[in-house]
Amino acid sequence: MNNRITISLCMIVKDEEKTLERCLSSIKDIVDEIIIVDTGSTDKTKEIAKKFNSKIYDFKWIDDFAAARNFSFSKATKEYIFWLDGDDYLDDENINNFKDLKDQLDRSVDTVTMEYSLTRDENGQTTYSLRRNRLVKRINGFKWIGRVHEYLDVGGVSFHSNVCVNHGKVKSSGSRNLQIFKKMEASGVEFTTRDLFYYSNELYYNGYYEEAITKYEKFLESNLGWIEDKKVAIANLIQCYSFTNKPEKKIEIILKSFEFDVPRADICCRLAEIFMSKNQIKQAIFWYKVAMGCIHEKDNLGIDNRDYYTWIPSIQLCVCYSILGDYEAAYYYNELTLLYGGNKTKVEHNKKFLENKFKELGRSIPDLDYKLIDRRFRFF
Repeated sequence: MNNRITISLCMIVKDEEKTLERCLSSIKDIVDEIIIVDTGSTDKTKEIAKKFNSKIYDFKWIDDFAAARNFSFSKATKEYIFWLDGDDYLDDENINNFKDLKDQLDRSVDTVTMEYSLTRDENGQTTYSLRRNRLVKRINGFKWIGRVHEYLDVGGVSFHSNVCVNHGKVKSSGSRNLQIFKKMEASGVEFTTRDLFYYSNELYYNGYYEEAITKYEKFLESNLGWIEDKKVAIANLIQCYSFTNKPEKKIEIILKSFEFDVPRADICCRLAEIFMSKNQIKQAIFWYKVAMGCIHEKDNLGIDNRDYYTWIPSIQLCVCYSILGDYEAAYYYNELTLLYGGNKTKVEHNKKFLENKFKELGRSIPDLDYKLIDRRFRFF
């Protein structure tokens, strides 16, 4: 007897003709029905959706993503609801992972998280990601909250799956989200702590750094936000302070981040950059090595930029040791960068420079054993 769960795919779309077919083709053999809620497309989005036997509904756009998503969820009829955006898709490996999940999922599970791969390197390996609640039990009636950067308010039994959804953006949303926030502010809407955080982000992404600083500082002063949002706010604040020439504020805010949790790799790299800018190379080396030693939490729901745990500090350590004249250490970290999948152009440039240095000094190129980490280069 077939005991696999049944799944409704629920999507909200607008003008997604460039990516919707890729999305639906990747999921069509997994889900049992496709719900498409269109918020005002003027291209061939609906025509493409019809090719996949989708149930298509129109929804008048009211600057409220949660309202549109809740409407799409209300049309679902199967046991579980899965959601995607028009520029999301699954690769072959994760299509198979999802099929296995569908066959094996215990019905006591209320919500399933999946990795969301935002960017990938040239080898297809995820470099920037987060986890999201993607598959939820319909009967629980979970609701979306938030006009912008909405989230699914879930509870009950959660399962962290091995399924990864790829984001493949081909069009920019521009200042759309920022304008929604500005309308909310102008109309006197009371912002939640989460709204304030995402409003700050939109100001930052659109280049309004002074305004972003004000909002981020207000968000952090409230001490009410999710810890992962606080970390992102601090990382973005550091950049805002750089863009607005406030170097004295950068170290202050970095040290504040250590109050929330153990240091995050990208924050450690930012601190190392500050020391490099002051030519305090040994201090920079210390913090780049801390970054490489930071724990990468696989199932964390926060944003995860993996490059800061691997090749970014590694290639910077190459630079640092080169400045100190320790070319053997520099060579080691440059080679390690390549193993991590780092920037090949930079690695090749560094390699030529270092090999010329060894030649000038009459020394042979180090013969490195990549299966072992030389004790000399360990931090711990």
